[in-house]
Amino acid sequence: MATKGTRTRQNIIEQSMQLFSVKGYYNTSVSDILAAADLTKGGLYGHFASKEDVWYAVYDQAVVIWKGIVFKGIRNNSDPLRRIEKFIENDMLYYLGGEVFQGGCFFLNMLVELSGQSASMSKHILRGFVRLSGLIRSWLEEADRKGMLRENLDFKEVSNFIIISLNGAAALYISSRDRSILDQTVQQLRFYIGQLRRN
Repeated sequence: MATKGTRTRQNIIEQSMQLFSVKGYYNTSVSDILAAADLTKGGLYGHFASKEDVWYAVYDQAVVIWKGIVFKGIRNNSDPLRRIEKFIENDMLYYLGGEVFQGGCFFLNMLVELSGQSASMSKHILRGFVRLSGLIRSWLEEADRKGMLRENLDFKEVSNFIIISLNGAAALYISSRDRSILDQTVQQLRFYIGQLRRN
């Protein structure tokens, strides 16, 4: 059973996550966090040294939530290209389309806001995108070893293109809430991945 301190810390993270997602990091004040979490300053600073420390804890929790959605039904799939397609479907339709964060994509929102403002925080987010591109590249390499792909593909270029496409779709969806953007992105990337397969 969680202790009162653990529950308080988790409440701070959960309340801050939605505040940062909707208002942004810089437009969220410590007072906003205190009001949302129903805490005093002492209650907050007993768990976190600063608002930036809260953000790092929120980021880690957001990653856990995102992974729980986008990797569902993927791990046991022996076809690495189908894994990529399923990841794209989950990311577009169930993470973004599921309105998990009120402000849209937590990671994209934070990256846009923090770039040029906090080098350490924006680099932290970028490392996540780089790791994700590396995972997709590893699935492509696996597909290549299994003889599933056309020859002379640049796996890094393909994986980066997929990440760029997903983030572009996320930005358009966040600003419009037009679900056809998500559906079209899934369809077009599925077609693109189909073109990578050996005939």
